[in-house]
Amino acid sequence: MSRLTHIDETGRARMVDVSGKPDTAREAVAEGFLRMAPETLALAVSGGGKKGDVRATAEIAGVMAAKKTADMIPMCHPLALSKVEVRVEPADGGLAVTARVKTTGPTGVEMEALTAVSVACLTLYDMLKAAEKGMVIEAVRLVSKTGGKSGDYRAE
Repeated sequence: MSRLTHIDETGRARMVDVSGKPDTAREAVAEGFLRMAPETLALAVSGGGKKGDVRATAEIAGVMAAKKTADMIPMCHPLALSKVEVRVEPADGGLAVTARVKTTGPTGVEMEALTAVSVACLTLYDMLKAAEKGMVIEAVRLVSKTGGKSGDYRAE
């Protein structure tokens, strides 16, 4: 069984020391979904909501969140991100959110991609809740990651 890297030999939480790891190109892609009624989806896509363009606002919020991940997730390293792209697209039953994050550094950007998707979904919920409070954020997951010692990963 693999050992958890954020737990030391005495069981205490710790930030992993990445000072000896080489800088490599790294990328992570995450996705999530906000399920909603067709009427709410139509409102979101039209851009006619009282709070403005909800999709553009959520995309910007996702980028901002990726840059602040280390401030929210205790054991994450602050990283110099070279690219953050967040897309909100209409899909069957709601809005699909995808984030792609890149860096060159000693540790990966999976948490930044997942944080970007999560905050974009929360922003969409906030901006659309006046129309529908029963929306559901679901299926937030890592889709792929490249670079680093553990190699590449692609979800099935």
